[in-house]
Amino acid sequence: MTTVNFNTKLNEKNALFYKEQEREVSVFEYAYQHNLPLLIKGPTGCGKTRFIAHMAEKLNKPLYTVACHDDLTAADLVGRHLIGPDGTYWQDGPLTKAVREGGICYLDEVVEARKDTTVVLHPLADDRRVLPLERTGELIEASPDFMLVVSYNPGYQNLLKGMKPSTRQRFVALRFDYPKTEIEQDIIINEAGVDAHLAYKLVELGQALRKLEQSDLDEVASTRLLIYAAKMMSSGMNALDVCRSCLAEPLSDEPDTVNAIMDVARIYFDE
Repeated sequence: MTTVNFNTKLNEKNALFYKEQEREVSVFEYAYQHNLPLLIKGPTGCGKTRFIAHMAEKLNKPLYTVACHDDLTAADLVGRHLIGPDGTYWQDGPLTKAVREGGICYLDEVVEARKDTTVVLHPLADDRRVLPLERTGELIEASPDFMLVVSYNPGYQNLLKGMKPSTRQRFVALRFDYPKTEIEQDIIINEAGVDAHLAYKLVELGQALRKLEQSDLDEVASTRLLIYAAKMMSSGMNALDVCRSCLAEPLSDEPDTVNAIMDVARIYFDE
């Protein structure tokens, strides 16, 4: 049985920092007001998950996050019968909980899930807004406060793991990318507690590494990795050692590529 982790919204004292990029907050709010499902496309580590958590907090709604993968089944989402001391009982999955209670269900990297899992979403992602539970015979009408959000990285798509047009066209869609210079700098300052100069140098380095994507790297330096690097540098670790452990090694297994990344890093952190 696959374990699905889900969480509820953060409380006020743990408010998330989020910097809007391209009016995505208003698009989300309008989609929510009109009971429309939302699809978010974007590269790894560009802030998709942080954005959803921010919006759940802003709207004061519970958030159920599911990290999709090859072994994720429809039962992991909707629920299953379990055996307890008093016999067999039904346990709702995170999708069913969100549908009943009126929360946001976020399926991260939805194209990684099995095809039969995607089919479960269809009646929730159109004007029916219902969830059929075949094993219990229920037909659950979604709460007015329910919202379905899915995301994936288009760069990982292939013929076997792509979202079918018939599924994709059920969603309002947003395209995310890595933040612009000023926004990414603000994010690093707020997340890592570093000064503006260090944040700017890391952003410049990240942008330089992203230009290598087409020739040498399958993945580029994400905002997430830049935040990791900023945190470690702020604690006093040698800057080039940080660049190796937080950027070069996570981005490639090839020694020559790692060395090439370090050559770029020395331009910004030559000690």
